[in-house]
Amino acid sequence: MPDKNSIKVQAIAAFDDNYFWLLSDSHCAVVVDPGDADPVIAYLEDQQLSLEAILITHHHADHIGGIADLLNWAEQSRQAPPTVYGPAGEDIKLVSDSLMQGDSIHLDNPACLLWVLDVPGHTAGHIAYYAEIGDQKHLFCGDTLFASGCGRLFEGTPAQMLTSLDKFKNLPDETLVHCAHEYTLSNIKFALAVEPQNQDLLEWKLKAESLRQVGKSTLPTTIAHEKLVNPFLRCDTSSVIKAVQRHCEEEQLKPSKISEPVEVFASLRAWKDIYR
Repeated sequence: MPDKNSIKVQAIAAFDDNYFWLLSDSHCAVVVDPGDADPVIAYLEDQQLSLEAILITHHHADHIGGIADLLNWAEQSRQAPPTVYGPAGEDIKLVSDSLMQGDSIHLDNPACLLWVLDVPGHTAGHIAYYAEIGDQKHLFCGDTLFASGCGRLFEGTPAQMLTSLDKFKNLPDETLVHCAHEYTLSNIKFALAVEPQNQDLLEWKLKAESLRQVGKSTLPTTIAHEKLVNPFLRCDTSSVIKAVQRHCEEEQLKPSKISEPVEVFASLRAWKDIYR
C-alpha cells in the first residue's frame, strides 16, 4: 500500500474563482467537485495520473459540470471508469455511489479513508468529506464553509446551516479547510464590518491581501483559524452578537435584541447577503 504521507492535496484553479481539489500519489488521483474537465485533464495528463474517483459535494453546475467529460476521457484513455461519489439527498446525473452522514470511502489509489458529513444549508443535500492522510487532517467542504465566510442559503434554513457549521467547529483544530471558492478578501471585508477590532482578523487581512497580490491562493486555512476570524463560526461570541444587534437597530429590523446563536446566524447571513 502506498505511503499516505506521499499523497499530495492541491487546488486546481478554474473559472473566475473556483478550486477543484485533487488528491494524488505518484500514479493515481481523486478530484473533488470538478465543474470543468479541461484543467483537470490537463493536470492528469501532465503528471501521467489515472483518475480513480470523483467526489461531489452538491449539485451546482460549477461543481458537477466536468463529470461527463472526465468519464469520457478515462474511457478514451483506456482507464477503468472512475467511481463518482455524491450526496444521496440530491439527484445528480452520473453519480454512481450515493453517500450520507456516517458513510465512509476507502480508496486504494491514492490510499486514504474519507468520512462523509451531511451539511445542508447551501443546498438541501450538501455533503462534505473529512480525511486523515498521514498526520494531516483535511476537510473538503464545497460551498458550506469559506475562508472567513459561509455559503448562501439557497435551499436550506439558518438552523440547518448553523448545525452544519457546528459540525466543522467540532473537527480537530488543525484540520485543513479546502473550500471551493476564492472569496476570501470579500469575506474579510464583511467580517471586519462585524468585528472591526478583531486583531486576528486584521492580521489575516494583511496576509490574505499579500497572498492575492502575488497570485497565490489564501487556501487552505484551518478550523482553528476560522474559529478566530470567521463571524459565521462566532455566533455565540459577544462581539458578533452585539454587532448583529446594532445592525438590526440601525436598519430598524425586529427583533433587535437577538442573542440565540441561530437567530444571530440568520441575521448575520441576511446582512451578508445585502452587504456591499
